[in-house]
Amino acid sequence: MSIAARLVSLRKQKGLTQQALAEAIGLHITQVKRYEAGTSQPSLEAIKKIARTLRVTTDSLIFEEDELQTDADLAMQFQAISSMPKQQQSVIKQLLEGMIIKYEAERWSSRLK
Repeated sequence: MSIAARLVSLRKQKGLTQQALAEAIGLHITQVKRYEAGTSQPSLEAIKKIARTLRVTTDSLIFEEDELQTDADLAMQFQAISSMPKQQQSVIKQLLEGMIIKYEAERWSSRLK
C-alpha cells in the first residue's frame, strides 16, 4: 500500500475529512488532496504533523507492514540485550555497528567491480 493509500485509510478511520486534516496540520486542502492522490509526497515535517494528528507512528505512514518486522530470533536476542547493564549494551552496540559498517563496505565495493 502506498503512502497515499495509507493516508486515505488512516484519515477515514479517524473520521476526518480532507479539510479537517488540512486544518489540523496547517496545510491547504489542495496539498492534502495531492498527498492522497499520490501526485505529491509529504515533506518530513508534514509526515510528522500527519502522524501526530492521526495518532500513528511516522513509520506506519511510510513503510509497508512487513518492511520493518524484525527476525524473531534477533528480536529475542535484542530483548535479552536490553536487560543487560548499560556498559555491556554499549559494547554490543559497538560490535554491531562495526559489523554493519563492514557489511556495507563489502557490499558497496562489490558493486563497484
